[in-house]
Amino acid sequence: MAQAMKIAIVDDEKDMRQSISQWLALSGFDTETFASAEDALKTVGADYPGVVVSDIKMPGMDGMTFLKRLMSVDSALPVIMITGHGDVPMAVEAMRVGAFDFLEKPFNPERMTELAKRAAQARRLTLDNRALRRELSDGTGIMRKVIGTSPVMERLREDILDLGQADGHVLIDGETGTGKTLVAHALHAVGAKPGRKFVIQSCSALDPDAMAAKLFGSGADDEQMPLLEEARGGTLVLEDIDALPMPLQARLLTWINDQGTPAETRLVAISNLQEQGKTCEDVLRPDLYYRLAAMKLTIPPLRARGEDILTLFARFSEQFADEYGCETPEVSAQEAAQLLQAPWPGNIRQLVNVAERAVLQSRRGTGTISSLLMADSEEGEPGMTTEGKPLKEYVEAFERMLIDNTMRRHKGSIVAVMDELCLPRRTLNEKMAKYNLTRSDYL
Repeated sequence: MAQAMKIAIVDDEKDMRQSISQWLALSGFDTETFASAEDALKTVGADYPGVVVSDIKMPGMDGMTFLKRLMSVDSALPVIMITGHGDVPMAVEAMRVGAFDFLEKPFNPERMTELAKRAAQARRLTLDNRALRRELSDGTGIMRKVIGTSPVMERLREDILDLGQADGHVLIDGETGTGKTLVAHALHAVGAKPGRKFVIQSCSALDPDAMAAKLFGSGADDEQMPLLEEARGGTLVLEDIDALPMPLQARLLTWINDQGTPAETRLVAISNLQEQGKTCEDVLRPDLYYRLAAMKLTIPPLRARGEDILTLFARFSEQFADEYGCETPEVSAQEAAQLLQAPWPGNIRQLVNVAERAVLQSRRGTGTISSLLMADSEEGEPGMTTEGKPLKEYVEAFERMLIDNTMRRHKGSIVAVMDELCLPRRTLNEKMAKYNLTRSDYL
């Protein structure tokens, strides 16, 4: 369960800030209030984990000065300005300075909630990107997040390392929820530009005019730097590239051609096309597609990753159990087989959801993993794949998961694992070698 996003409410009128705080708290935000901009600046700074809502007209430091101070500290911090009737020109100026948006009094509370949710989503993406950029500069931190020992994941890691060192643009495709954005981060982290700018934008998040202005700029007086300029010398990631309108695809192609070889700025395009029977090649301009697809990564679906499913499920369950302060749920042999057989249309995103619900069920002492998989199937997806697997594969996958879970629970204590699993030392060593499990990973 994601932690509630903070909202800093700054207003000199006590009734106003309390009413805004109560409304946004009911909408699921973690609110904190400040009677002045000066007080707020003691708490709100770079990497503030939330959004700011501020009145424009305040005694002492007014909202515009406050906004400029915030933008100088963290230009990506979303600030929603509240204006009085007739202050729209001032609000427009605030937008030019860098405000996320503005509300004119008297405002509709539902509109405030909508704006706050949009701002929170943007902030969460910004903070996630910063956290990933702070991983080890050689990329090993990111690569540890690309989990899995299946052949398809071993090959994917090799491809990331190979393409990361190349200069060309990259196209990443795959089903929803497979981790395409994580792979884009990994490409940047292991590449030649790990310490340079990493800029990410969804092509489906804005209308065509807004996307054009965001990507290329709208004129000489732009207050905000166009993304192509902001990412100069680093990596620009465009998610949902298939949603980019044809005219903008043409402009993007011109930009790519103008860069020459090697490219100063690397473009990583992510396709999330879900329309049945269509591929990215069908919706992109052919010339743009072939420029991008010269280096292409297709992320494997979860159902093709074999025993990685159990490894990932164990990791996610452990994380959620730690978050909720309870024991990690035990997985039976039957449930392990069902996890391996499930089609996972939502891929890793769906697996995370099932792991969290399994932990919550276990905490209450009700339900099973089997019931969760059946519930997913009742929502319109088949509960099991039609493809069977040899019994040996199921047995080995369950055995690996059991040893992995036990080693993790006992923090690498070989003696404790031998006792719990009733295994001689030599047998345990042989099985750990067989499943590529290393004691040092659990210490």
